[in-house]
Amino acid sequence: MNMNEQNGSLSNMEKHSSNMNWTVIGRIFLKAAAIFLLANLLFAIMSPIESLGEISLYNKLLPGRQRLPYGENSADSYNLSLNNIPAMVASHTISQPKMADEFRVVIIGDSGTWGWLLENEETLAGQINGAKLRTADGRQVIAYNLGYPIMALTKDLMILEEVRQYEPDLILWLVTLQSFPWEKQLVPPLVQENPDRVRSLIDNYGLSLDSQDDRLKDLSLLDRSIFGQRRALANLLRLQSYGFSWAATGIDQVRPAEITLRATDFEEDVSWDDFDGPVTLTSEIIALDALEVGANIAGEVPILIINEPMFISEGENANLRYNAWYPRWAYDEYRQLMGSWARDYAWHYLDLWDFISPGEFTDSPVHLTPAGMKILASALSDEILKIADQSAQD
Repeated sequence: MNMNEQNGSLSNMEKHSSNMNWTVIGRIFLKAAAIFLLANLLFAIMSPIESLGEISLYNKLLPGRQRLPYGENSADSYNLSLNNIPAMVASHTISQPKMADEFRVVIIGDSGTWGWLLENEETLAGQINGAKLRTADGRQVIAYNLGYPIMALTKDLMILEEVRQYEPDLILWLVTLQSFPWEKQLVPPLVQENPDRVRSLIDNYGLSLDSQDDRLKDLSLLDRSIFGQRRALANLLRLQSYGFSWAATGIDQVRPAEITLRATDFEEDVSWDDFDGPVTLTSEIIALDALEVGANIAGEVPILIINEPMFISEGENANLRYNAWYPRWAYDEYRQLMGSWARDYAWHYLDLWDFISPGEFTDSPVHLTPAGMKILASALSDEILKIADQSAQD
C-alpha cells in the first residue's frame, strides 16, 4: 500500500471515529433530554411542592422561627416571603411536639400581630410567653405567633386550617376593619398562589367567594413542572439557608433607623375603601362570614376574637376620621356589626379598639410600640387564663 492509500485509510478511520463520537454524544443528549422531560412530567403530575415544603432543617438542626417567614430584604433580614404554607409552618416553632403540660395558644392576625418593627420578645406572643403564665390546673401557657403581614381574613383562615393539626387549646384572632372587605380577600399573592386551599374553604366551610375567580391561579402542566416551579423550589432552599444566619443573629426583619409616624392630621375626607362617603355596611360588603368559617375550622377549640387596638387621632379633621385608614362612619358601623354578630353567635369577643393610648402607635394605625404591646398582652393574658379555666371545668 502506497503512502497516499495509507493516508486515505487513516483519514477514513478518523472520520468514522469522529462520526461515532458525535453519535454517542447525540445519544447521551437524547437520553438526558428524555430523562429531564420525564422528571418534569412526573413532578408536574405528582405536584409535590407542598410535601417538599414539609421537609425542613428547622426544629431539628436549626431552632424553629418564632414568627412566619416574611421579608423583602433577604440579605439583611435573613428572611423571605414565599407562598408555600407547609414550608412556612414547618419553619415555625408551632411544628414542635406539644409538651404534656402545655396550654397551647395560637395567635393569628395581621402585621401588628406578626410584630412589625418589634423584636420577637416584644410581639404579643413574645410578651405573653414572657409573663410565664400557668393555668389553674398547672399547665404552662405557650403562645405561638402565626400572624402574617397581609390584610385579608382569607389568609388567616388558610393558616388556621394548616395549624389546626398542631393541637391548639385556644386561638386568639386579632382583626380590624381593613381586613374585612370582600374584594380584598383574593388580592394577596399568598391567597392567589394557593387556589386549592381557597377552594377547600369554599367547598368545605361555605366561605362566600367564587371558586372560579380568575385571581385564583390554577397552574398548567408546564407551571407545575420542575422548570415551572424553579423559583418556588429555590425559595424552599433559600428559607433553609437563611436559617443559619437567623439562628446566629436572631434578625428576621430590617428595622429603619428612623420611623415615620402614622399621620395625625387629615384632609376633609370621609372616603373608605371604594366608597366616597357613608354607606350602610352589610355582610355583602365586609366578610363577617369568614369569622364563622374560622369557628368551624377550629371545631371544639375556643376562639377569642379581638377587635385590635388602633390609633385614634386628635389632630386636624379628627372629627371626620379616626386615622388614615378609617373615617368615623365606617369604623363605627363596623363595630356595631361586630358586636351584634358576636352576641348572635355567642363568640368570645373583645372590642379593644380604644384600649391603647395614641402615643403607643408607630408607623400605622395598628402597629404598637413594645410598651403598647405589653399593655395589650397583659389584658389578653387575663382572658387566656379565664378561658383556660373555663375549658378545664367543661
